[in-house]
Amino acid sequence: MTEEKIFSGQEERILSEIKGNKNIAGLHGPKNRAFALLKRVQGQKPVIDIERGLYFTRSFKETEGQPMILRWAKALKYYAEQATVYIDDDQLIAGRIGRSGRYGILYPELDGDIMGDAIGQLPDRETSPFDIDGNDARLIAEEIAPYWKGKTFHEDLIKALTPKTAALTYNNDKDFSSRFIVNETASFRSSIQWVHDYEIVLQQGFFGIRTEMGEKLRQLDPFSPIDQTEKKPFIEAVIIVCDAITLWARRHAELADEKALQENDLSRRTELKNIAEICRRVPEYPARNFREAVQSQWFTQLFSRVEQKTGTVISNGRMDQYLYPFYEKDIKEGLITDNDVQEIFDCEWVAMSQYIDLYISSAGGAFNEGYAHWEAVTVGGQTPDGQDAVNDLTYVLLKSKREFPLNYPDLAARVHTRSTQQYLAEVAETIKEGSGFPKLINDEEVIPLLLAKGADFAEAYDYSVSGCAECRMPNRDTYTSPNAYINFAAALEMTIYNGRMAKYGSELIGIETGEIDTFTSFDEFFAAYLQQQKNFLKHAFIQQHEIIRLRANHFASPLGSALHKLCRSSLVDIHQPHIDGGIDLGYFEFIGYATVIDSLAAIKKIVFEDRKATLAQIKEAMTKNFAGYDILRQRLLNAPKYGNNDSYADELGKRLDKEALLFTRKYSAELGVNLDLRYVPFTSHVPFGKVVGATPNGRLAWTPLSDGSSASQGADTYGPTAVLLSNFATKNYQYHERAARLLNVKLSPACVRGEKGTKKLVDFIEAWRDLKLWHIQFNVINQETLIAAQKNPENYRNLLVRIAGYSAYFTDLSIDLQNDIIARTQNEAI
Repeated sequence: MTEEKIFSGQEERILSEIKGNKNIAGLHGPKNRAFALLKRVQGQKPVIDIERGLYFTRSFKETEGQPMILRWAKALKYYAEQATVYIDDDQLIAGRIGRSGRYGILYPELDGDIMGDAIGQLPDRETSPFDIDGNDARLIAEEIAPYWKGKTFHEDLIKALTPKTAALTYNNDKDFSSRFIVNETASFRSSIQWVHDYEIVLQQGFFGIRTEMGEKLRQLDPFSPIDQTEKKPFIEAVIIVCDAITLWARRHAELADEKALQENDLSRRTELKNIAEICRRVPEYPARNFREAVQSQWFTQLFSRVEQKTGTVISNGRMDQYLYPFYEKDIKEGLITDNDVQEIFDCEWVAMSQYIDLYISSAGGAFNEGYAHWEAVTVGGQTPDGQDAVNDLTYVLLKSKREFPLNYPDLAARVHTRSTQQYLAEVAETIKEGSGFPKLINDEEVIPLLLAKGADFAEAYDYSVSGCAECRMPNRDTYTSPNAYINFAAALEMTIYNGRMAKYGSELIGIETGEIDTFTSFDEFFAAYLQQQKNFLKHAFIQQHEIIRLRANHFASPLGSALHKLCRSSLVDIHQPHIDGGIDLGYFEFIGYATVIDSLAAIKKIVFEDRKATLAQIKEAMTKNFAGYDILRQRLLNAPKYGNNDSYADELGKRLDKEALLFTRKYSAELGVNLDLRYVPFTSHVPFGKVVGATPNGRLAWTPLSDGSSASQGADTYGPTAVLLSNFATKNYQYHERAARLLNVKLSPACVRGEKGTKKLVDFIEAWRDLKLWHIQFNVINQETLIAAQKNPENYRNLLVRIAGYSAYFTDLSIDLQNDIIARTQNEAI
């Protein structure tokens, strides 16, 4: 690297640290508190806190035979009474759900059957390792895991699947580990991504919800079997959980009072007394000011994590909207400044970053490398009446992400055709900082799809970004069942090997669609591939049918239900298969999209048009992982590729997309949900690639598949605009069975340098918006920085990179995922 090299803001900070500047961000003043909090925990290896798992286990032992929702509420109440409460030194926000430092918690209702064996492997696991205290490990082995053996959802689902579905889903080992072909995700999370209606807590408090439920309890028919056996337990559970979170908050108030008595520093003593006063008030009662509103929201979000393991964590919703009235009032009255607001947010972000989403199963860990997290904060977008929603608090949140070098929270910016140039420029400047924030979600794509699926305009305008790239309407969405990740590159491999895969030899896993030398035209080969694809979809839908049927027997969410208007009105838990008035929005994943497109394009071009090779020769080269077939591999690599605005490849992508859409259009109704097509892999394209041999696009065996709706690694050679156009050209806009498409773009800092660079980036964002693409996110970083970080990780512990809907520290990633990010095309111009 030379002095003339252009670096992102993040790279400049890291280079400054390497030269001896110990200030994490090179900033001073109002950020000192946040930096002090961050320095204590940054880079720590997370530890497992067993309190949640232990207290849930002990409570469940005492409540066997009772309705599931009551058992869940009582377990939460027991946790609230027994669990350790925390207020960290210097913190302005009270509350954590695990021991000091970075921590993960246990959900034995999900994986108690494998927990006893798996827990000992976590400290040395390659992806996202965790430490555990020896005494805690003993309690897991002797008390927690034995109780849940035979009771977990994982075990129930294994028994329910047909033999053929199970063969595509699990390896035949004692743990039934994932085969990464048609992969269920319901056994390592109890719900897909979710967003609460935080506004009801801020406006009514849990006392208001409890009062509402008390009135409904009085209105029940004492002679109705439905009222007495279904509705009454729901109401009682919600009342219990309202009491639980109130008790939990008051215990924090007591702790703050105790710490204040022991505090010698007058300023900190005053802060602790203020924290005590706030925790006695919220979330039981409505918030009266900005500080109370943030604390109330944090308690609600944090207690939700105790309640259940939500895939990608409960998101924060539209913070610039529901917090804005409190912000506006306090600013006008001179009670708070923007620096105070940023400091409060920074304290919440550090508290948020200390909770690490722990996956016990190997599949869950492989899907979520780098301690993945998606507690999305949504900014921008539109108001329920269709006006631009950007306000002063929007800009405070964007500034917070630029100035505070932390990968929490995950920031998502909504964009629409009337987004102002000021807002887009601020978004662009935040992206240029280089830490991967914010990801962008397109109102012009999302809102029409929500309307087509049954939402009204106000609900659709008010959606929140949730999880990796999805969205939620907090009081209208009602579908929580985790869905299938489908390895369509494996379907392609089975087309080559007649239902078999290189990894599994002669075992017939898919269906026999014909030996490779029997195909006389590309149309025949493509038809055979579609049979394999359809077979995968068939078994994914069988999986989903059983998942939907079984989940209510294993999970309940009294807190989540208390915060959902439709659950409160119908008195039905959110995990039940159907809620009156709800819109059930689910999805399945297309993994390896560009890998499949490029492979089909190569076969069509090289075999059936140019006659430069036969299918048999390509198969032979694949079995040898192209060793000795350099010329053939180069021909395959140079065939048309998706991501270059090339209709030859893009038309094939559109056909693949359409066939999947037609399948779900026909069969989703049988499941009673909108099961839409999605392209959001998290980091699953890495482990999915490890089961797929060499592919006809020239990809080598066991290497990562393509990522989301992005081009294959290094295959997009005509610039980022061509990638946008290929995305556009491969979509079937006439179908509404579409969900998110994740799109990664890597830019050099030089190409977005200065005001001209900002303008170019804004223009690019507007092009993306006008093409009605769902999602886009950026890595603005030099290739040399990534290579240096891989070579000398001790110097780059703070280097953040964008992965798949979240940012993570580069040095926390496996070598395979690091190489995958390095291999993404770096664009030197936009």
